[in-house]
Amino acid sequence: MGTRPTVALIKTEALKHNYGQIRKAVHPSAKIMAVVKSNAYGHGDVEVAKTLENLGCESFGVACAEEGIRLREAGIKTPIVVLGGICLWLCDDRSAQARDVLDFALTPVISDIETARLLDGSAGYAGKTAPVHVEIDSGMGRLGLLPREITPFFREFNGLKNLRLEGVMSHFSEMDSEDKGYSKKQLDVFSGAVEDIKRMGCAPAYVHMANSAAVIDCGESHFNLVRPGIMLYGSYPSRAQRGRIDLRPVMQLVTRIMHIKKVPAGFPVSYGRTFVTEKESAIATIPIGYGDGLTRRLSGKGEVLVRGKRAPIAGNICMDHTMVDVTSVEGARVGDEVVVIGTQGNAEITADELAEKTGTISYEIFCAVSARVRRVVI
Repeated sequence: MGTRPTVALIKTEALKHNYGQIRKAVHPSAKIMAVVKSNAYGHGDVEVAKTLENLGCESFGVACAEEGIRLREAGIKTPIVVLGGICLWLCDDRSAQARDVLDFALTPVISDIETARLLDGSAGYAGKTAPVHVEIDSGMGRLGLLPREITPFFREFNGLKNLRLEGVMSHFSEMDSEDKGYSKKQLDVFSGAVEDIKRMGCAPAYVHMANSAAVIDCGESHFNLVRPGIMLYGSYPSRAQRGRIDLRPVMQLVTRIMHIKKVPAGFPVSYGRTFVTEKESAIATIPIGYGDGLTRRLSGKGEVLVRGKRAPIAGNICMDHTMVDVTSVEGARVGDEVVVIGTQGNAEITADELAEKTGTISYEIFCAVSARVRRVVI
């Protein structure tokens, strides 16, 4: 198991609770596609998927085929949708890439007719019919068919014999904003596109657009399938949505003090000497750094919890270590637990707090937790 005490504790009961809250928030007939891309937002995709599969989650969303294959090889049987699409026409061995999708029973999202043709050919050669979801770009400007491309796409798609349209989807670009004007426009564009597709004789089993923010704020976008991501892991898409639904943090990032030294006033700490003690101080070293995902942008402004008290990060965060000023933490000693994200006693540091201090979002804070940090399911 190794001796490094830096671990991410993954709270299964919190994950189950959050899934239950999502289930309550949507219509009983609506299905849930749990988004477990990017290693389940840093929480450990296999264990998260296993937990949710046991709860009856209807499908999982991943970013790329490799993530889906990893889940299949771990024994996940639930349908897996490759939300980021597949780049068959960019691959050196297109047929091998297509075979992976087919052999591992992955459902790709398609945004162009070239990919549809290539997958159709591979499916026909394998004697299979491949389910696909088609993405509509309703205003995100990333992947998907523009409204003017729908008719020519489906005119040809409907002639492909080895593909089955399972779903039609789109994606909000700012549903987490308090101003829902643009999101409403996107919803109107997508709803119109779905009607156009149906008029062309297509009958997708699933229509989906709702991300976490829309699960909370936009019931009319739920259709018959929703795609929660960040809320599964206990974080809210925006400050305005906090408390609108009862979510519990799933990850607790912890380590332990490995060394403490008493230093005099005027003593510089860490690279660049950006921090100099103002008085005699106790400086603790903890074995976590930016190599573990503790962003260097927290240098000089971040805090950790030691013995239930906040202790400031002293100086620049290093790749493997961080120094913390524990002068005001009575009794601090080597071996004490240090909480980087999570609770200790009555104190708490959230991923949202770290995100606000570093000008980013909680998604990035979680995803940044690196592979060398052991995930321990509790």
